[in-house]
Amino acid sequence: MATVTRENIGLLNDKLTVSITKDDYYPSFEKTLKNYSKQASIPGFRKGMVPTGMVKKMYGPGIFSEEVIRTIENKLNDYLRSEKLPLFAQPIPMLNADFKPEMDKPSDYQFDFEVGIKPDFELDLKKIKAPYYKVDATDEMINEEIERLQKRLGKLNEPETVEGDDTILNVLFEETSVDGIVIDGEEAKKKDNSLLVKYFSESVRPQWIGKKKGESLAVKLDEAFDEKERDWIIKDLGLENTPENAGKTFKITITKLGLVEPRSLDEAFFKEAIPGKEITTENDFREAIKEQIQAYWDKQSSNQLQHHLYHVMMDDVKMEFPEAFLKKWLMVSGDKPKNAEEVEHEFPTFKNQLRWTLITDRIIQENNLEATDAEIKENIKLQVLSYFGNMGLGGSNLDWIDSYVETLMKDEQQVDGAYRKVITEKVFLWGEKQVQKDEKKISSDEFIKMNEAHQHEHH
Repeated sequence: MATVTRENIGLLNDKLTVSITKDDYYPSFEKTLKNYSKQASIPGFRKGMVPTGMVKKMYGPGIFSEEVIRTIENKLNDYLRSEKLPLFAQPIPMLNADFKPEMDKPSDYQFDFEVGIKPDFELDLKKIKAPYYKVDATDEMINEEIERLQKRLGKLNEPETVEGDDTILNVLFEETSVDGIVIDGEEAKKKDNSLLVKYFSESVRPQWIGKKKGESLAVKLDEAFDEKERDWIIKDLGLENTPENAGKTFKITITKLGLVEPRSLDEAFFKEAIPGKEITTENDFREAIKEQIQAYWDKQSSNQLQHHLYHVMMDDVKMEFPEAFLKKWLMVSGDKPKNAEEVEHEFPTFKNQLRWTLITDRIIQENNLEATDAEIKENIKLQVLSYFGNMGLGGSNLDWIDSYVETLMKDEQQVDGAYRKVITEKVFLWGEKQVQKDEKKISSDEFIKMNEAHQHEHH
Protein backbone atom coordinates (compact mmCIF):
# COMPACT_ATOMS: atom_id res chain seq x y z
CA MET A 1 0.00 0.00 0.00
CA ALA A 2 1.32 3.42 -0.97
CA THR A 3 2.40 5.84 1.75
CA VAL A 4 3.69 9.41 1.87
CA THR A 5 5.97 10.60 4.65
CA ARG A 6 6.91 14.19 5.39
CA GLU A 7 10.26 15.39 6.75
CA ASN A 8 11.38 18.94 7.48
CA ILE A 9 14.68 19.79 5.77
CA GLY A 10 14.82 23.57 6.27
CA LEU A 11 12.86 26.74 7.00
CA LEU A 12 9.38 26.15 5.54
CA ASN A 13 11.03 23.48 3.40
CA ASP A 14 9.94 19.81 3.56
CA LYS A 15 10.75 16.54 1.82
CA LEU A 16 7.84 14.30 0.81
CA THR A 17 8.74 10.66 0.22
CA VAL A 18 6.25 8.63 -1.81
CA SER A 19 6.55 4.85 -1.27
CA ILE A 20 4.67 2.41 -3.51
CA THR A 21 4.50 -1.38 -3.67
CA LYS A 22 4.07 -3.70 -6.64
CA ASP A 23 0.37 -3.99 -5.82
CA ASP A 24 -0.04 -0.23 -6.31
CA TYR A 25 1.07 -0.12 -9.95
CA TYR A 26 1.33 -3.63 -11.44
CA PRO A 27 -2.41 -4.24 -12.07
CA SER A 28 -2.57 -0.96 -13.98
CA PHE A 29 0.55 -1.90 -15.93
CA GLU A 30 -1.01 -5.19 -17.03
CA LYS A 31 -4.26 -3.46 -17.96
CA THR A 32 -2.38 -0.89 -20.03
CA LEU A 33 -0.50 -3.69 -21.84
CA LYS A 34 -3.78 -5.40 -22.79
CA ASN A 35 -5.27 -2.16 -24.06
CA TYR A 36 -2.10 -1.52 -26.05
CA SER A 37 -2.37 -5.01 -27.58
CA LYS A 38 -5.89 -4.22 -28.82
CA GLN A 39 -4.78 -0.98 -30.43
CA ALA A 40 -1.27 -1.85 -31.65
CA SER A 41 -0.66 -2.09 -35.39
CA ILE A 42 2.20 -4.55 -36.10
CA PRO A 43 2.95 -6.01 -39.54
CA GLY A 44 1.87 -9.68 -39.78
CA PHE A 45 -0.91 -9.32 -37.20
CA ARG A 46 -4.46 -8.11 -37.55
CA LYS A 47 -5.27 -5.08 -35.45
CA GLY A 48 -6.39 -6.19 -32.00
CA MET A 49 -4.84 -9.63 -32.39
CA VAL A 50 -1.23 -8.82 -31.41
CA PRO A 51 -0.08 -11.17 -28.59
CA THR A 52 0.33 -9.46 -25.27
CA GLY A 53 3.73 -11.07 -24.84
CA MET A 54 5.01 -9.47 -28.02
CA VAL A 55 3.68 -6.06 -26.98
CA LYS A 56 5.30 -6.51 -23.58
CA LYS A 57 8.64 -7.35 -25.17
CA MET A 58 8.52 -4.41 -27.59
CA TYR A 59 6.95 -1.68 -25.50
CA GLY A 60 6.78 -3.04 -21.98
CA PRO A 61 9.81 -1.28 -20.39
CA GLY A 62 8.57 2.15 -21.45
CA ILE A 63 4.98 1.45 -20.38
CA PHE A 64 6.25 0.02 -17.08
CA SER A 65 8.31 3.14 -16.24
CA GLU A 66 5.42 5.45 -17.20
CA GLU A 67 3.00 3.50 -15.00
CA VAL A 68 5.33 3.59 -11.98
CA ILE A 69 5.87 7.33 -12.35
CA ARG A 70 2.15 7.95 -12.92
CA THR A 71 1.30 5.98 -9.78
CA ILE A 72 3.82 7.99 -7.74
CA GLU A 73 2.43 11.29 -9.05
CA ASN A 74 -1.16 10.23 -8.36
CA LYS A 75 -0.36 9.18 -4.78
CA LEU A 76 1.48 12.49 -4.22
CA ASN A 77 -1.47 14.50 -5.53
CA ASP A 78 -3.90 12.48 -3.37
CA TYR A 79 -1.77 13.29 -0.34
CA LEU A 80 -1.59 17.01 -1.15
CA ARG A 81 -5.36 17.19 -1.62
CA SER A 82 -5.97 15.32 1.62
CA GLU A 83 -3.50 17.29 3.74
CA LYS A 84 -4.28 20.66 2.10
CA LEU A 85 -0.69 21.82 2.48
CA PRO A 86 -0.24 25.54 1.76
CA LEU A 87 2.45 25.07 -0.87
CA PHE A 88 4.40 27.46 -3.03
CA ALA A 89 4.32 26.32 -6.66
CA GLN A 90 4.66 22.63 -7.55
CA PRO A 91 6.78 20.03 -5.72
CA ILE A 92 10.29 19.70 -7.17
CA PRO A 93 11.51 16.12 -7.82
CA MET A 94 14.69 15.45 -5.87
CA LEU A 95 17.70 13.53 -7.19
CA ASN A 96 16.83 9.86 -6.69
CA ALA A 97 19.86 7.91 -7.88
CA ASP A 98 18.41 4.54 -6.78
CA PHE A 99 15.14 5.03 -8.66
CA LYS A 100 15.41 2.66 -11.64
CA PRO A 101 12.10 0.94 -12.53
CA GLU A 102 12.81 -2.44 -14.20
CA MET A 103 9.95 -4.40 -15.75
CA ASP A 104 11.67 -7.73 -15.24
CA LYS A 105 12.27 -6.98 -11.55
CA PRO A 106 9.10 -5.26 -10.29
CA SER A 107 9.55 -4.17 -6.71
CA ASP A 108 8.75 -1.43 -4.20
CA TYR A 109 9.86 2.09 -5.10
CA GLN A 110 10.46 5.36 -3.32
CA PHE A 111 10.64 8.82 -4.78
CA ASP A 112 11.38 12.11 -3.02
CA PHE A 113 9.94 15.56 -3.68
CA GLU A 114 10.89 18.90 -2.20
CA VAL A 115 8.16 21.40 -1.28
CA GLY A 116 8.06 24.98 -0.03
CA ILE A 117 5.46 25.87 2.60
CA LYS A 118 3.72 29.25 2.60
CA PRO A 119 4.43 31.22 5.78
CA ASP A 120 1.89 32.19 8.40
CA PHE A 121 1.81 35.86 9.32
CA GLU A 122 -0.11 38.40 11.37
CA LEU A 123 -2.15 41.02 9.52
CA ASP A 124 -4.11 43.39 11.75
CA LEU A 125 -4.58 46.74 10.04
CA LYS A 126 -6.78 48.04 12.85
CA LYS A 127 -3.63 48.59 14.90
CA ILE A 128 -2.26 50.96 12.29
CA LYS A 129 -2.62 54.73 12.63
CA ALA A 130 -2.17 56.26 9.18
CA PRO A 131 -2.00 59.93 8.10
CA TYR A 132 -4.93 61.10 5.97
CA TYR A 133 -4.21 64.44 4.32
CA LYS A 134 -7.46 66.26 3.60
CA VAL A 135 -7.68 69.05 1.00
CA ASP A 136 -10.87 71.14 0.97
CA ALA A 137 -12.26 72.63 -2.25
CA THR A 138 -11.80 76.42 -1.98
CA ASP A 139 -13.58 79.32 -3.68
CA GLU A 140 -10.37 80.00 -5.59
CA MET A 141 -10.36 76.44 -6.99
CA ILE A 142 -14.02 76.76 -7.96
CA ASN A 143 -13.47 80.12 -9.69
CA GLU A 144 -10.45 78.79 -11.61
CA GLU A 145 -12.35 75.71 -12.78
CA ILE A 146 -15.35 77.77 -13.89
CA GLU A 147 -13.08 80.15 -15.83
CA ARG A 148 -11.33 77.18 -17.43
CA LEU A 149 -14.66 75.69 -18.53
CA GLN A 150 -15.89 79.05 -19.83
CA LYS A 151 -12.82 79.29 -22.05
CA ARG A 152 -12.72 75.62 -23.08
CA LEU A 153 -16.36 75.76 -24.21
CA GLY A 154 -16.12 79.34 -25.46
CA LYS A 155 -16.25 80.73 -28.98
CA LEU A 156 -12.98 81.23 -30.86
CA ASN A 157 -12.76 84.64 -32.54
CA GLU A 158 -10.05 86.07 -34.78
CA PRO A 159 -9.12 89.55 -33.55
CA GLU A 160 -7.18 91.93 -35.77
CA THR A 161 -4.55 92.68 -33.13
CA VAL A 162 -2.99 90.99 -30.10
CA GLU A 163 -5.13 92.09 -27.16
CA GLY A 164 -3.62 90.44 -24.08
CA ASP A 165 -2.03 87.43 -22.40
CA ASP A 166 -4.82 85.06 -23.49
CA THR A 167 -4.53 85.81 -27.20
CA ILE A 168 -3.63 82.72 -29.21
CA LEU A 169 -0.69 83.19 -31.56
CA ASN A 170 -0.26 80.92 -34.57
CA VAL A 171 3.32 81.69 -35.50
CA LEU A 172 6.25 80.68 -37.69
CA PHE A 173 9.65 80.30 -35.99
CA GLU A 174 12.59 81.06 -38.33
CA GLU A 175 16.18 80.84 -37.12
CA THR A 176 18.21 83.99 -37.69
CA SER A 177 21.77 85.20 -37.38
CA VAL A 178 22.73 87.52 -34.50
CA ASP A 179 21.99 90.39 -36.93
CA GLY A 180 18.41 89.21 -37.37
CA ILE A 181 18.86 87.82 -40.87
CA VAL A 182 16.85 84.64 -41.54
CA ILE A 183 19.18 81.68 -42.14
CA ASP A 184 18.54 79.59 -45.23
CA GLY A 185 19.52 75.98 -45.79
CA GLU A 186 18.51 72.52 -44.53
CA GLU A 187 20.20 72.96 -41.14
CA ALA A 188 18.30 76.18 -40.35
CA LYS A 189 15.36 75.61 -38.01
CA LYS A 190 11.91 76.64 -39.23
CA LYS A 191 8.73 75.50 -37.47
CA ASP A 192 5.06 76.44 -37.12
CA ASN A 193 3.67 76.57 -33.61
CA SER A 194 0.70 77.76 -31.60
CA LEU A 195 0.99 79.35 -28.17
CA LEU A 196 -0.57 81.93 -25.86
CA VAL A 197 1.03 85.31 -25.27
CA LYS A 198 1.33 84.44 -21.57
CA TYR A 199 3.76 81.63 -22.45
CA PHE A 200 6.40 84.29 -23.16
CA SER A 201 8.44 85.81 -20.35
CA GLU A 202 6.96 88.88 -18.64
CA SER A 203 9.50 91.19 -20.28
CA VAL A 204 8.51 90.06 -23.80
CA ARG A 205 4.70 89.91 -23.51
CA PRO A 206 4.13 93.71 -23.83
CA GLN A 207 6.02 93.68 -27.15
CA TRP A 208 3.27 91.52 -28.70
CA ILE A 209 0.37 93.78 -27.72
CA GLY A 210 -1.12 95.54 -30.75
CA LYS A 211 0.69 93.41 -33.36
CA LYS A 212 -1.23 92.08 -36.35
CA LYS A 213 -1.12 89.04 -38.62
CA GLY A 214 2.11 89.12 -40.63
CA GLU A 215 4.08 91.14 -38.07
CA SER A 216 7.15 89.70 -36.35
CA LEU A 217 9.30 89.83 -33.27
CA ALA A 218 13.00 88.94 -33.08
CA VAL A 219 13.94 87.09 -29.89
CA LYS A 220 16.59 85.00 -28.17
CA LEU A 221 15.02 81.83 -26.79
CA ASP A 222 16.60 82.16 -23.34
CA GLU A 223 15.25 85.73 -23.04
CA ALA A 224 11.84 85.17 -24.62
CA PHE A 225 10.80 82.18 -22.52
CA ASP A 226 11.18 81.08 -18.93
CA GLU A 227 12.73 77.66 -18.33
CA LYS A 228 9.57 75.50 -18.37
CA GLU A 229 8.22 76.94 -21.62
CA ARG A 230 11.67 77.21 -23.19
CA ASP A 231 12.32 73.49 -22.69
CA TRP A 232 9.31 72.38 -24.75
CA ILE A 233 9.84 75.12 -27.38
CA ILE A 234 13.42 73.90 -27.94
CA LYS A 235 12.19 70.31 -28.15
CA ASP A 236 9.45 71.29 -30.62
CA LEU A 237 12.07 73.00 -32.78
CA GLY A 238 13.95 69.71 -32.96
CA LEU A 239 16.94 70.97 -30.99
CA GLU A 240 18.86 69.45 -28.10
CA ASN A 241 18.27 71.27 -24.84
CA THR A 242 21.73 72.84 -24.44
CA PRO A 243 22.82 76.34 -23.34
CA GLU A 244 24.09 76.96 -26.88
CA ASN A 245 20.70 76.19 -28.44
CA ALA A 246 18.88 78.17 -25.75
CA GLY A 247 20.87 81.21 -26.89
CA LYS A 248 19.79 80.93 -30.54
CA THR A 249 17.84 83.82 -32.12
CA PHE A 250 14.57 83.45 -34.00
CA LYS A 251 12.19 85.60 -35.99
CA ILE A 252 8.64 84.81 -34.84
CA THR A 253 5.97 85.83 -37.36
CA ILE A 254 2.23 85.84 -36.62
CA THR A 255 0.32 83.71 -39.15
CA LYS A 256 -3.06 83.82 -37.41
CA LEU A 257 -4.63 85.28 -34.26
CA GLY A 258 -7.25 83.73 -32.00
CA LEU A 259 -9.07 84.78 -28.87
CA VAL A 260 -11.60 82.70 -26.97
CA GLU A 261 -14.75 84.51 -25.95
CA PRO A 262 -15.70 82.97 -22.57
CA ARG A 263 -19.18 81.45 -22.24
CA SER A 264 -21.85 83.19 -20.24
CA LEU A 265 -23.04 81.59 -17.03
CA ASP A 266 -26.42 80.45 -18.38
CA GLU A 267 -28.39 77.20 -18.49
CA ALA A 268 -27.00 76.19 -21.89
CA PHE A 269 -23.46 76.48 -20.54
CA PHE A 270 -24.33 74.61 -17.32
CA LYS A 271 -25.81 71.73 -19.35
CA GLU A 272 -22.79 71.48 -21.64
CA ALA A 273 -20.23 71.80 -18.84
CA ILE A 274 -21.91 69.20 -16.61
CA PRO A 275 -24.10 66.96 -18.80
CA GLY A 276 -26.71 64.79 -17.14
CA LYS A 277 -27.59 67.27 -14.41
CA GLU A 278 -30.49 69.73 -14.41
CA ILE A 279 -28.71 72.89 -13.24
CA THR A 280 -30.50 76.20 -13.69
CA THR A 281 -28.75 78.64 -11.35
CA GLU A 282 -25.19 79.83 -10.89
CA ASN A 283 -25.25 78.82 -7.22
CA ASP A 284 -26.24 75.25 -8.11
CA PHE A 285 -23.54 75.19 -10.81
CA ARG A 286 -20.89 76.35 -8.35
CA GLU A 287 -22.03 73.70 -5.88
CA ALA A 288 -21.78 70.99 -8.57
CA ILE A 289 -18.27 72.17 -9.50
CA LYS A 290 -17.32 72.16 -5.82
CA GLU A 291 -18.52 68.54 -5.52
CA GLN A 292 -16.37 67.53 -8.51
CA ILE A 293 -13.29 69.27 -7.14
CA GLN A 294 -13.82 67.81 -3.68
CA ALA A 295 -14.28 64.33 -5.16
CA TYR A 296 -10.99 64.75 -7.01
CA TRP A 297 -9.06 65.77 -3.89
CA ASP A 298 -10.74 63.08 -1.78
CA LYS A 299 -9.57 60.54 -4.36
CA GLN A 300 -6.03 61.95 -4.16
CA SER A 301 -6.17 61.69 -0.35
CA SER A 302 -7.40 58.12 -0.63
CA ASN A 303 -4.60 57.27 -3.09
CA GLN A 304 -2.03 58.73 -0.71
CA LEU A 305 -3.44 56.75 2.22
CA GLN A 306 -3.49 53.57 0.15
CA HIS A 307 0.11 54.15 -0.89
CA HIS A 308 1.04 54.43 2.79
CA LEU A 309 -0.97 51.28 3.49
CA TYR A 310 0.89 49.39 0.74
CA HIS A 311 4.25 50.24 2.31
CA VAL A 312 3.00 49.22 5.75
CA MET A 313 1.93 45.81 4.45
CA MET A 314 5.08 45.31 2.38
CA ASP A 315 7.62 46.66 4.88
CA ASP A 316 6.17 45.96 8.32
CA VAL A 317 4.32 42.63 8.06
CA LYS A 318 6.71 39.96 9.37
CA MET A 319 6.98 37.05 6.96
CA GLU A 320 9.56 34.33 6.31
CA PHE A 321 10.14 32.44 3.08
CA PRO A 322 11.68 29.08 2.04
CA GLU A 323 14.27 30.94 0.00
CA ALA A 324 16.40 27.93 -0.91
CA PHE A 325 13.39 26.11 -2.33
CA LEU A 326 12.07 29.16 -4.17
CA LYS A 327 15.43 29.75 -5.84
CA LYS A 328 15.53 26.13 -7.00
CA TRP A 329 12.00 26.51 -8.32
CA LEU A 330 12.95 29.66 -10.23
CA MET A 331 15.81 27.77 -11.86
CA VAL A 332 13.61 25.01 -13.27
CA SER A 333 10.31 26.83 -13.89
CA GLY A 334 9.52 28.76 -17.02
CA ASP A 335 10.22 28.04 -20.67
CA LYS A 336 13.98 28.20 -20.25
CA PRO A 337 16.06 27.12 -17.21
CA LYS A 338 17.88 29.92 -15.38
CA ASN A 339 21.35 29.90 -13.90
CA ALA A 340 22.19 30.88 -10.32
CA GLU A 341 23.24 34.40 -11.28
CA GLU A 342 19.95 35.08 -13.08
CA VAL A 343 17.97 33.74 -10.12
CA GLU A 344 19.84 35.93 -7.61
CA HIS A 345 19.12 38.96 -9.78
CA GLU A 346 15.39 38.20 -10.07
CA PHE A 347 14.77 36.93 -6.56
CA PRO A 348 14.21 40.23 -4.64
CA THR A 349 11.45 41.29 -7.06
CA PHE A 350 10.00 37.78 -7.11
CA LYS A 351 9.96 37.66 -3.30
CA ASN A 352 8.13 41.01 -3.11
CA GLN A 353 5.54 39.74 -5.58
CA LEU A 354 5.01 36.64 -3.45
CA ARG A 355 4.63 38.77 -0.31
CA TRP A 356 2.01 40.97 -1.96
CA THR A 357 0.16 37.94 -3.35
CA LEU A 358 0.04 36.23 0.07
CA ILE A 359 -1.27 39.37 1.76
CA THR A 360 -3.91 40.18 -0.84
CA ASP A 361 -5.04 36.55 -1.14
CA ARG A 362 -5.69 36.43 2.59
CA ILE A 363 -7.64 39.71 2.52
CA ILE A 364 -9.69 38.51 -0.48
CA GLN A 365 -10.49 35.10 1.05
CA GLU A 366 -11.22 36.23 4.61
CA ASN A 367 -13.47 39.08 3.47
CA ASN A 368 -15.14 37.34 0.52
CA LEU A 369 -14.03 40.04 -1.92
CA GLU A 370 -14.82 39.40 -5.55
CA ALA A 371 -14.83 41.12 -8.93
CA THR A 372 -18.06 40.55 -10.84
CA ASP A 373 -18.31 40.23 -14.62
CA ALA A 374 -20.13 43.58 -14.71
CA GLU A 375 -17.29 45.27 -12.79
CA ILE A 376 -14.65 43.69 -15.04
CA LYS A 377 -16.55 44.79 -18.14
CA GLU A 378 -16.88 48.34 -16.81
CA ASN A 379 -13.15 48.46 -16.07
CA ILE A 380 -12.32 47.36 -19.62
CA LYS A 381 -14.74 49.96 -20.99
CA LEU A 382 -13.07 52.73 -18.99
CA GLN A 383 -9.69 51.60 -20.33
CA VAL A 384 -11.00 51.75 -23.90
CA LEU A 385 -12.45 55.22 -23.33
CA SER A 386 -9.14 56.38 -21.84
CA TYR A 387 -7.36 55.36 -25.06
CA PHE A 388 -9.54 57.86 -26.93
CA GLY A 389 -9.65 60.45 -24.17
CA ASN A 390 -8.07 63.17 -26.29
CA MET A 391 -10.04 62.51 -29.46
CA GLY A 392 -13.25 64.33 -28.59
CA LEU A 393 -15.69 61.45 -28.27
CA GLY A 394 -18.14 63.47 -26.19
CA GLY A 395 -20.71 63.90 -28.91
CA SER A 396 -20.06 60.65 -30.77
CA ASN A 397 -22.21 57.56 -30.95
CA LEU A 398 -20.42 55.22 -28.55
CA ASP A 399 -22.42 52.03 -29.31
CA TRP A 400 -19.36 50.57 -31.06
CA ILE A 401 -17.47 50.69 -27.75
CA ASP A 402 -19.92 48.25 -26.13
CA SER A 403 -19.42 45.85 -29.04
CA TYR A 404 -15.64 46.23 -28.78
CA VAL A 405 -15.74 45.59 -25.02
CA GLU A 406 -17.72 42.38 -25.61
CA THR A 407 -14.95 41.23 -27.93
CA LEU A 408 -12.28 42.06 -25.32
CA MET A 409 -14.25 40.10 -22.70
CA LYS A 410 -13.35 36.95 -24.69
CA ASP A 411 -9.63 37.71 -24.32
CA GLU A 412 -8.36 35.92 -21.19
CA GLN A 413 -5.39 38.27 -20.84
CA GLN A 414 -7.61 41.37 -20.97
CA VAL A 415 -10.08 39.89 -18.49
CA ASP A 416 -7.32 38.81 -16.11
CA GLY A 417 -5.74 42.28 -16.18
CA ALA A 418 -9.10 43.97 -15.51
CA TYR A 419 -9.89 41.47 -12.74
CA ARG A 420 -6.61 42.24 -10.97
CA LYS A 421 -7.26 45.99 -11.16
CA VAL A 422 -10.79 45.67 -9.78
CA ILE A 423 -9.89 43.24 -6.99
CA THR A 424 -6.79 45.25 -6.00
CA GLU A 425 -8.91 48.38 -5.69
CA LYS A 426 -11.32 46.47 -3.44
CA VAL A 427 -8.42 45.25 -1.31
CA PHE A 428 -7.24 48.82 -0.78
CA LEU A 429 -10.75 50.14 -0.09
CA TRP A 430 -11.14 47.41 2.53
CA GLY A 431 -7.77 48.27 4.04
CA GLU A 432 -8.60 51.96 4.10
CA LYS A 433 -11.64 51.23 6.27
CA GLN A 434 -9.58 49.19 8.74
CA VAL A 435 -6.83 51.65 9.64
CA GLN A 436 -7.19 54.50 12.09
CA LYS A 437 -7.20 57.68 9.99
CA ASP A 438 -5.21 60.55 11.46
CA GLU A 439 -6.84 63.36 9.46
CA LYS A 440 -4.71 66.43 8.75
CA LYS A 441 -6.00 69.45 6.82
CA ILE A 442 -3.52 70.83 4.29
CA SER A 443 -3.63 73.08 1.23
CA SER A 444 -3.52 71.75 -2.32
CA ASP A 445 -0.04 73.26 -2.80
CA GLU A 446 1.24 71.51 0.33
CA PHE A 447 -0.31 68.23 -0.83
CA ILE A 448 1.32 68.48 -4.27
CA LYS A 449 4.73 69.35 -2.80
CA MET A 450 4.46 66.45 -0.35
CA ASN A 451 3.72 63.99 -3.16
CA GLU A 452 6.50 65.37 -5.33
CA ALA A 453 8.98 65.01 -2.47
CA HIS A 454 7.77 61.44 -1.85
CA GLN A 455 8.10 60.48 -5.54
CA HIS A 456 11.58 61.98 -5.68
CA GLU A 457 12.50 59.99 -2.58
CA HIS A 458 11.41 56.69 -4.17
CA HIS A 459 13.12 57.14 -7.55
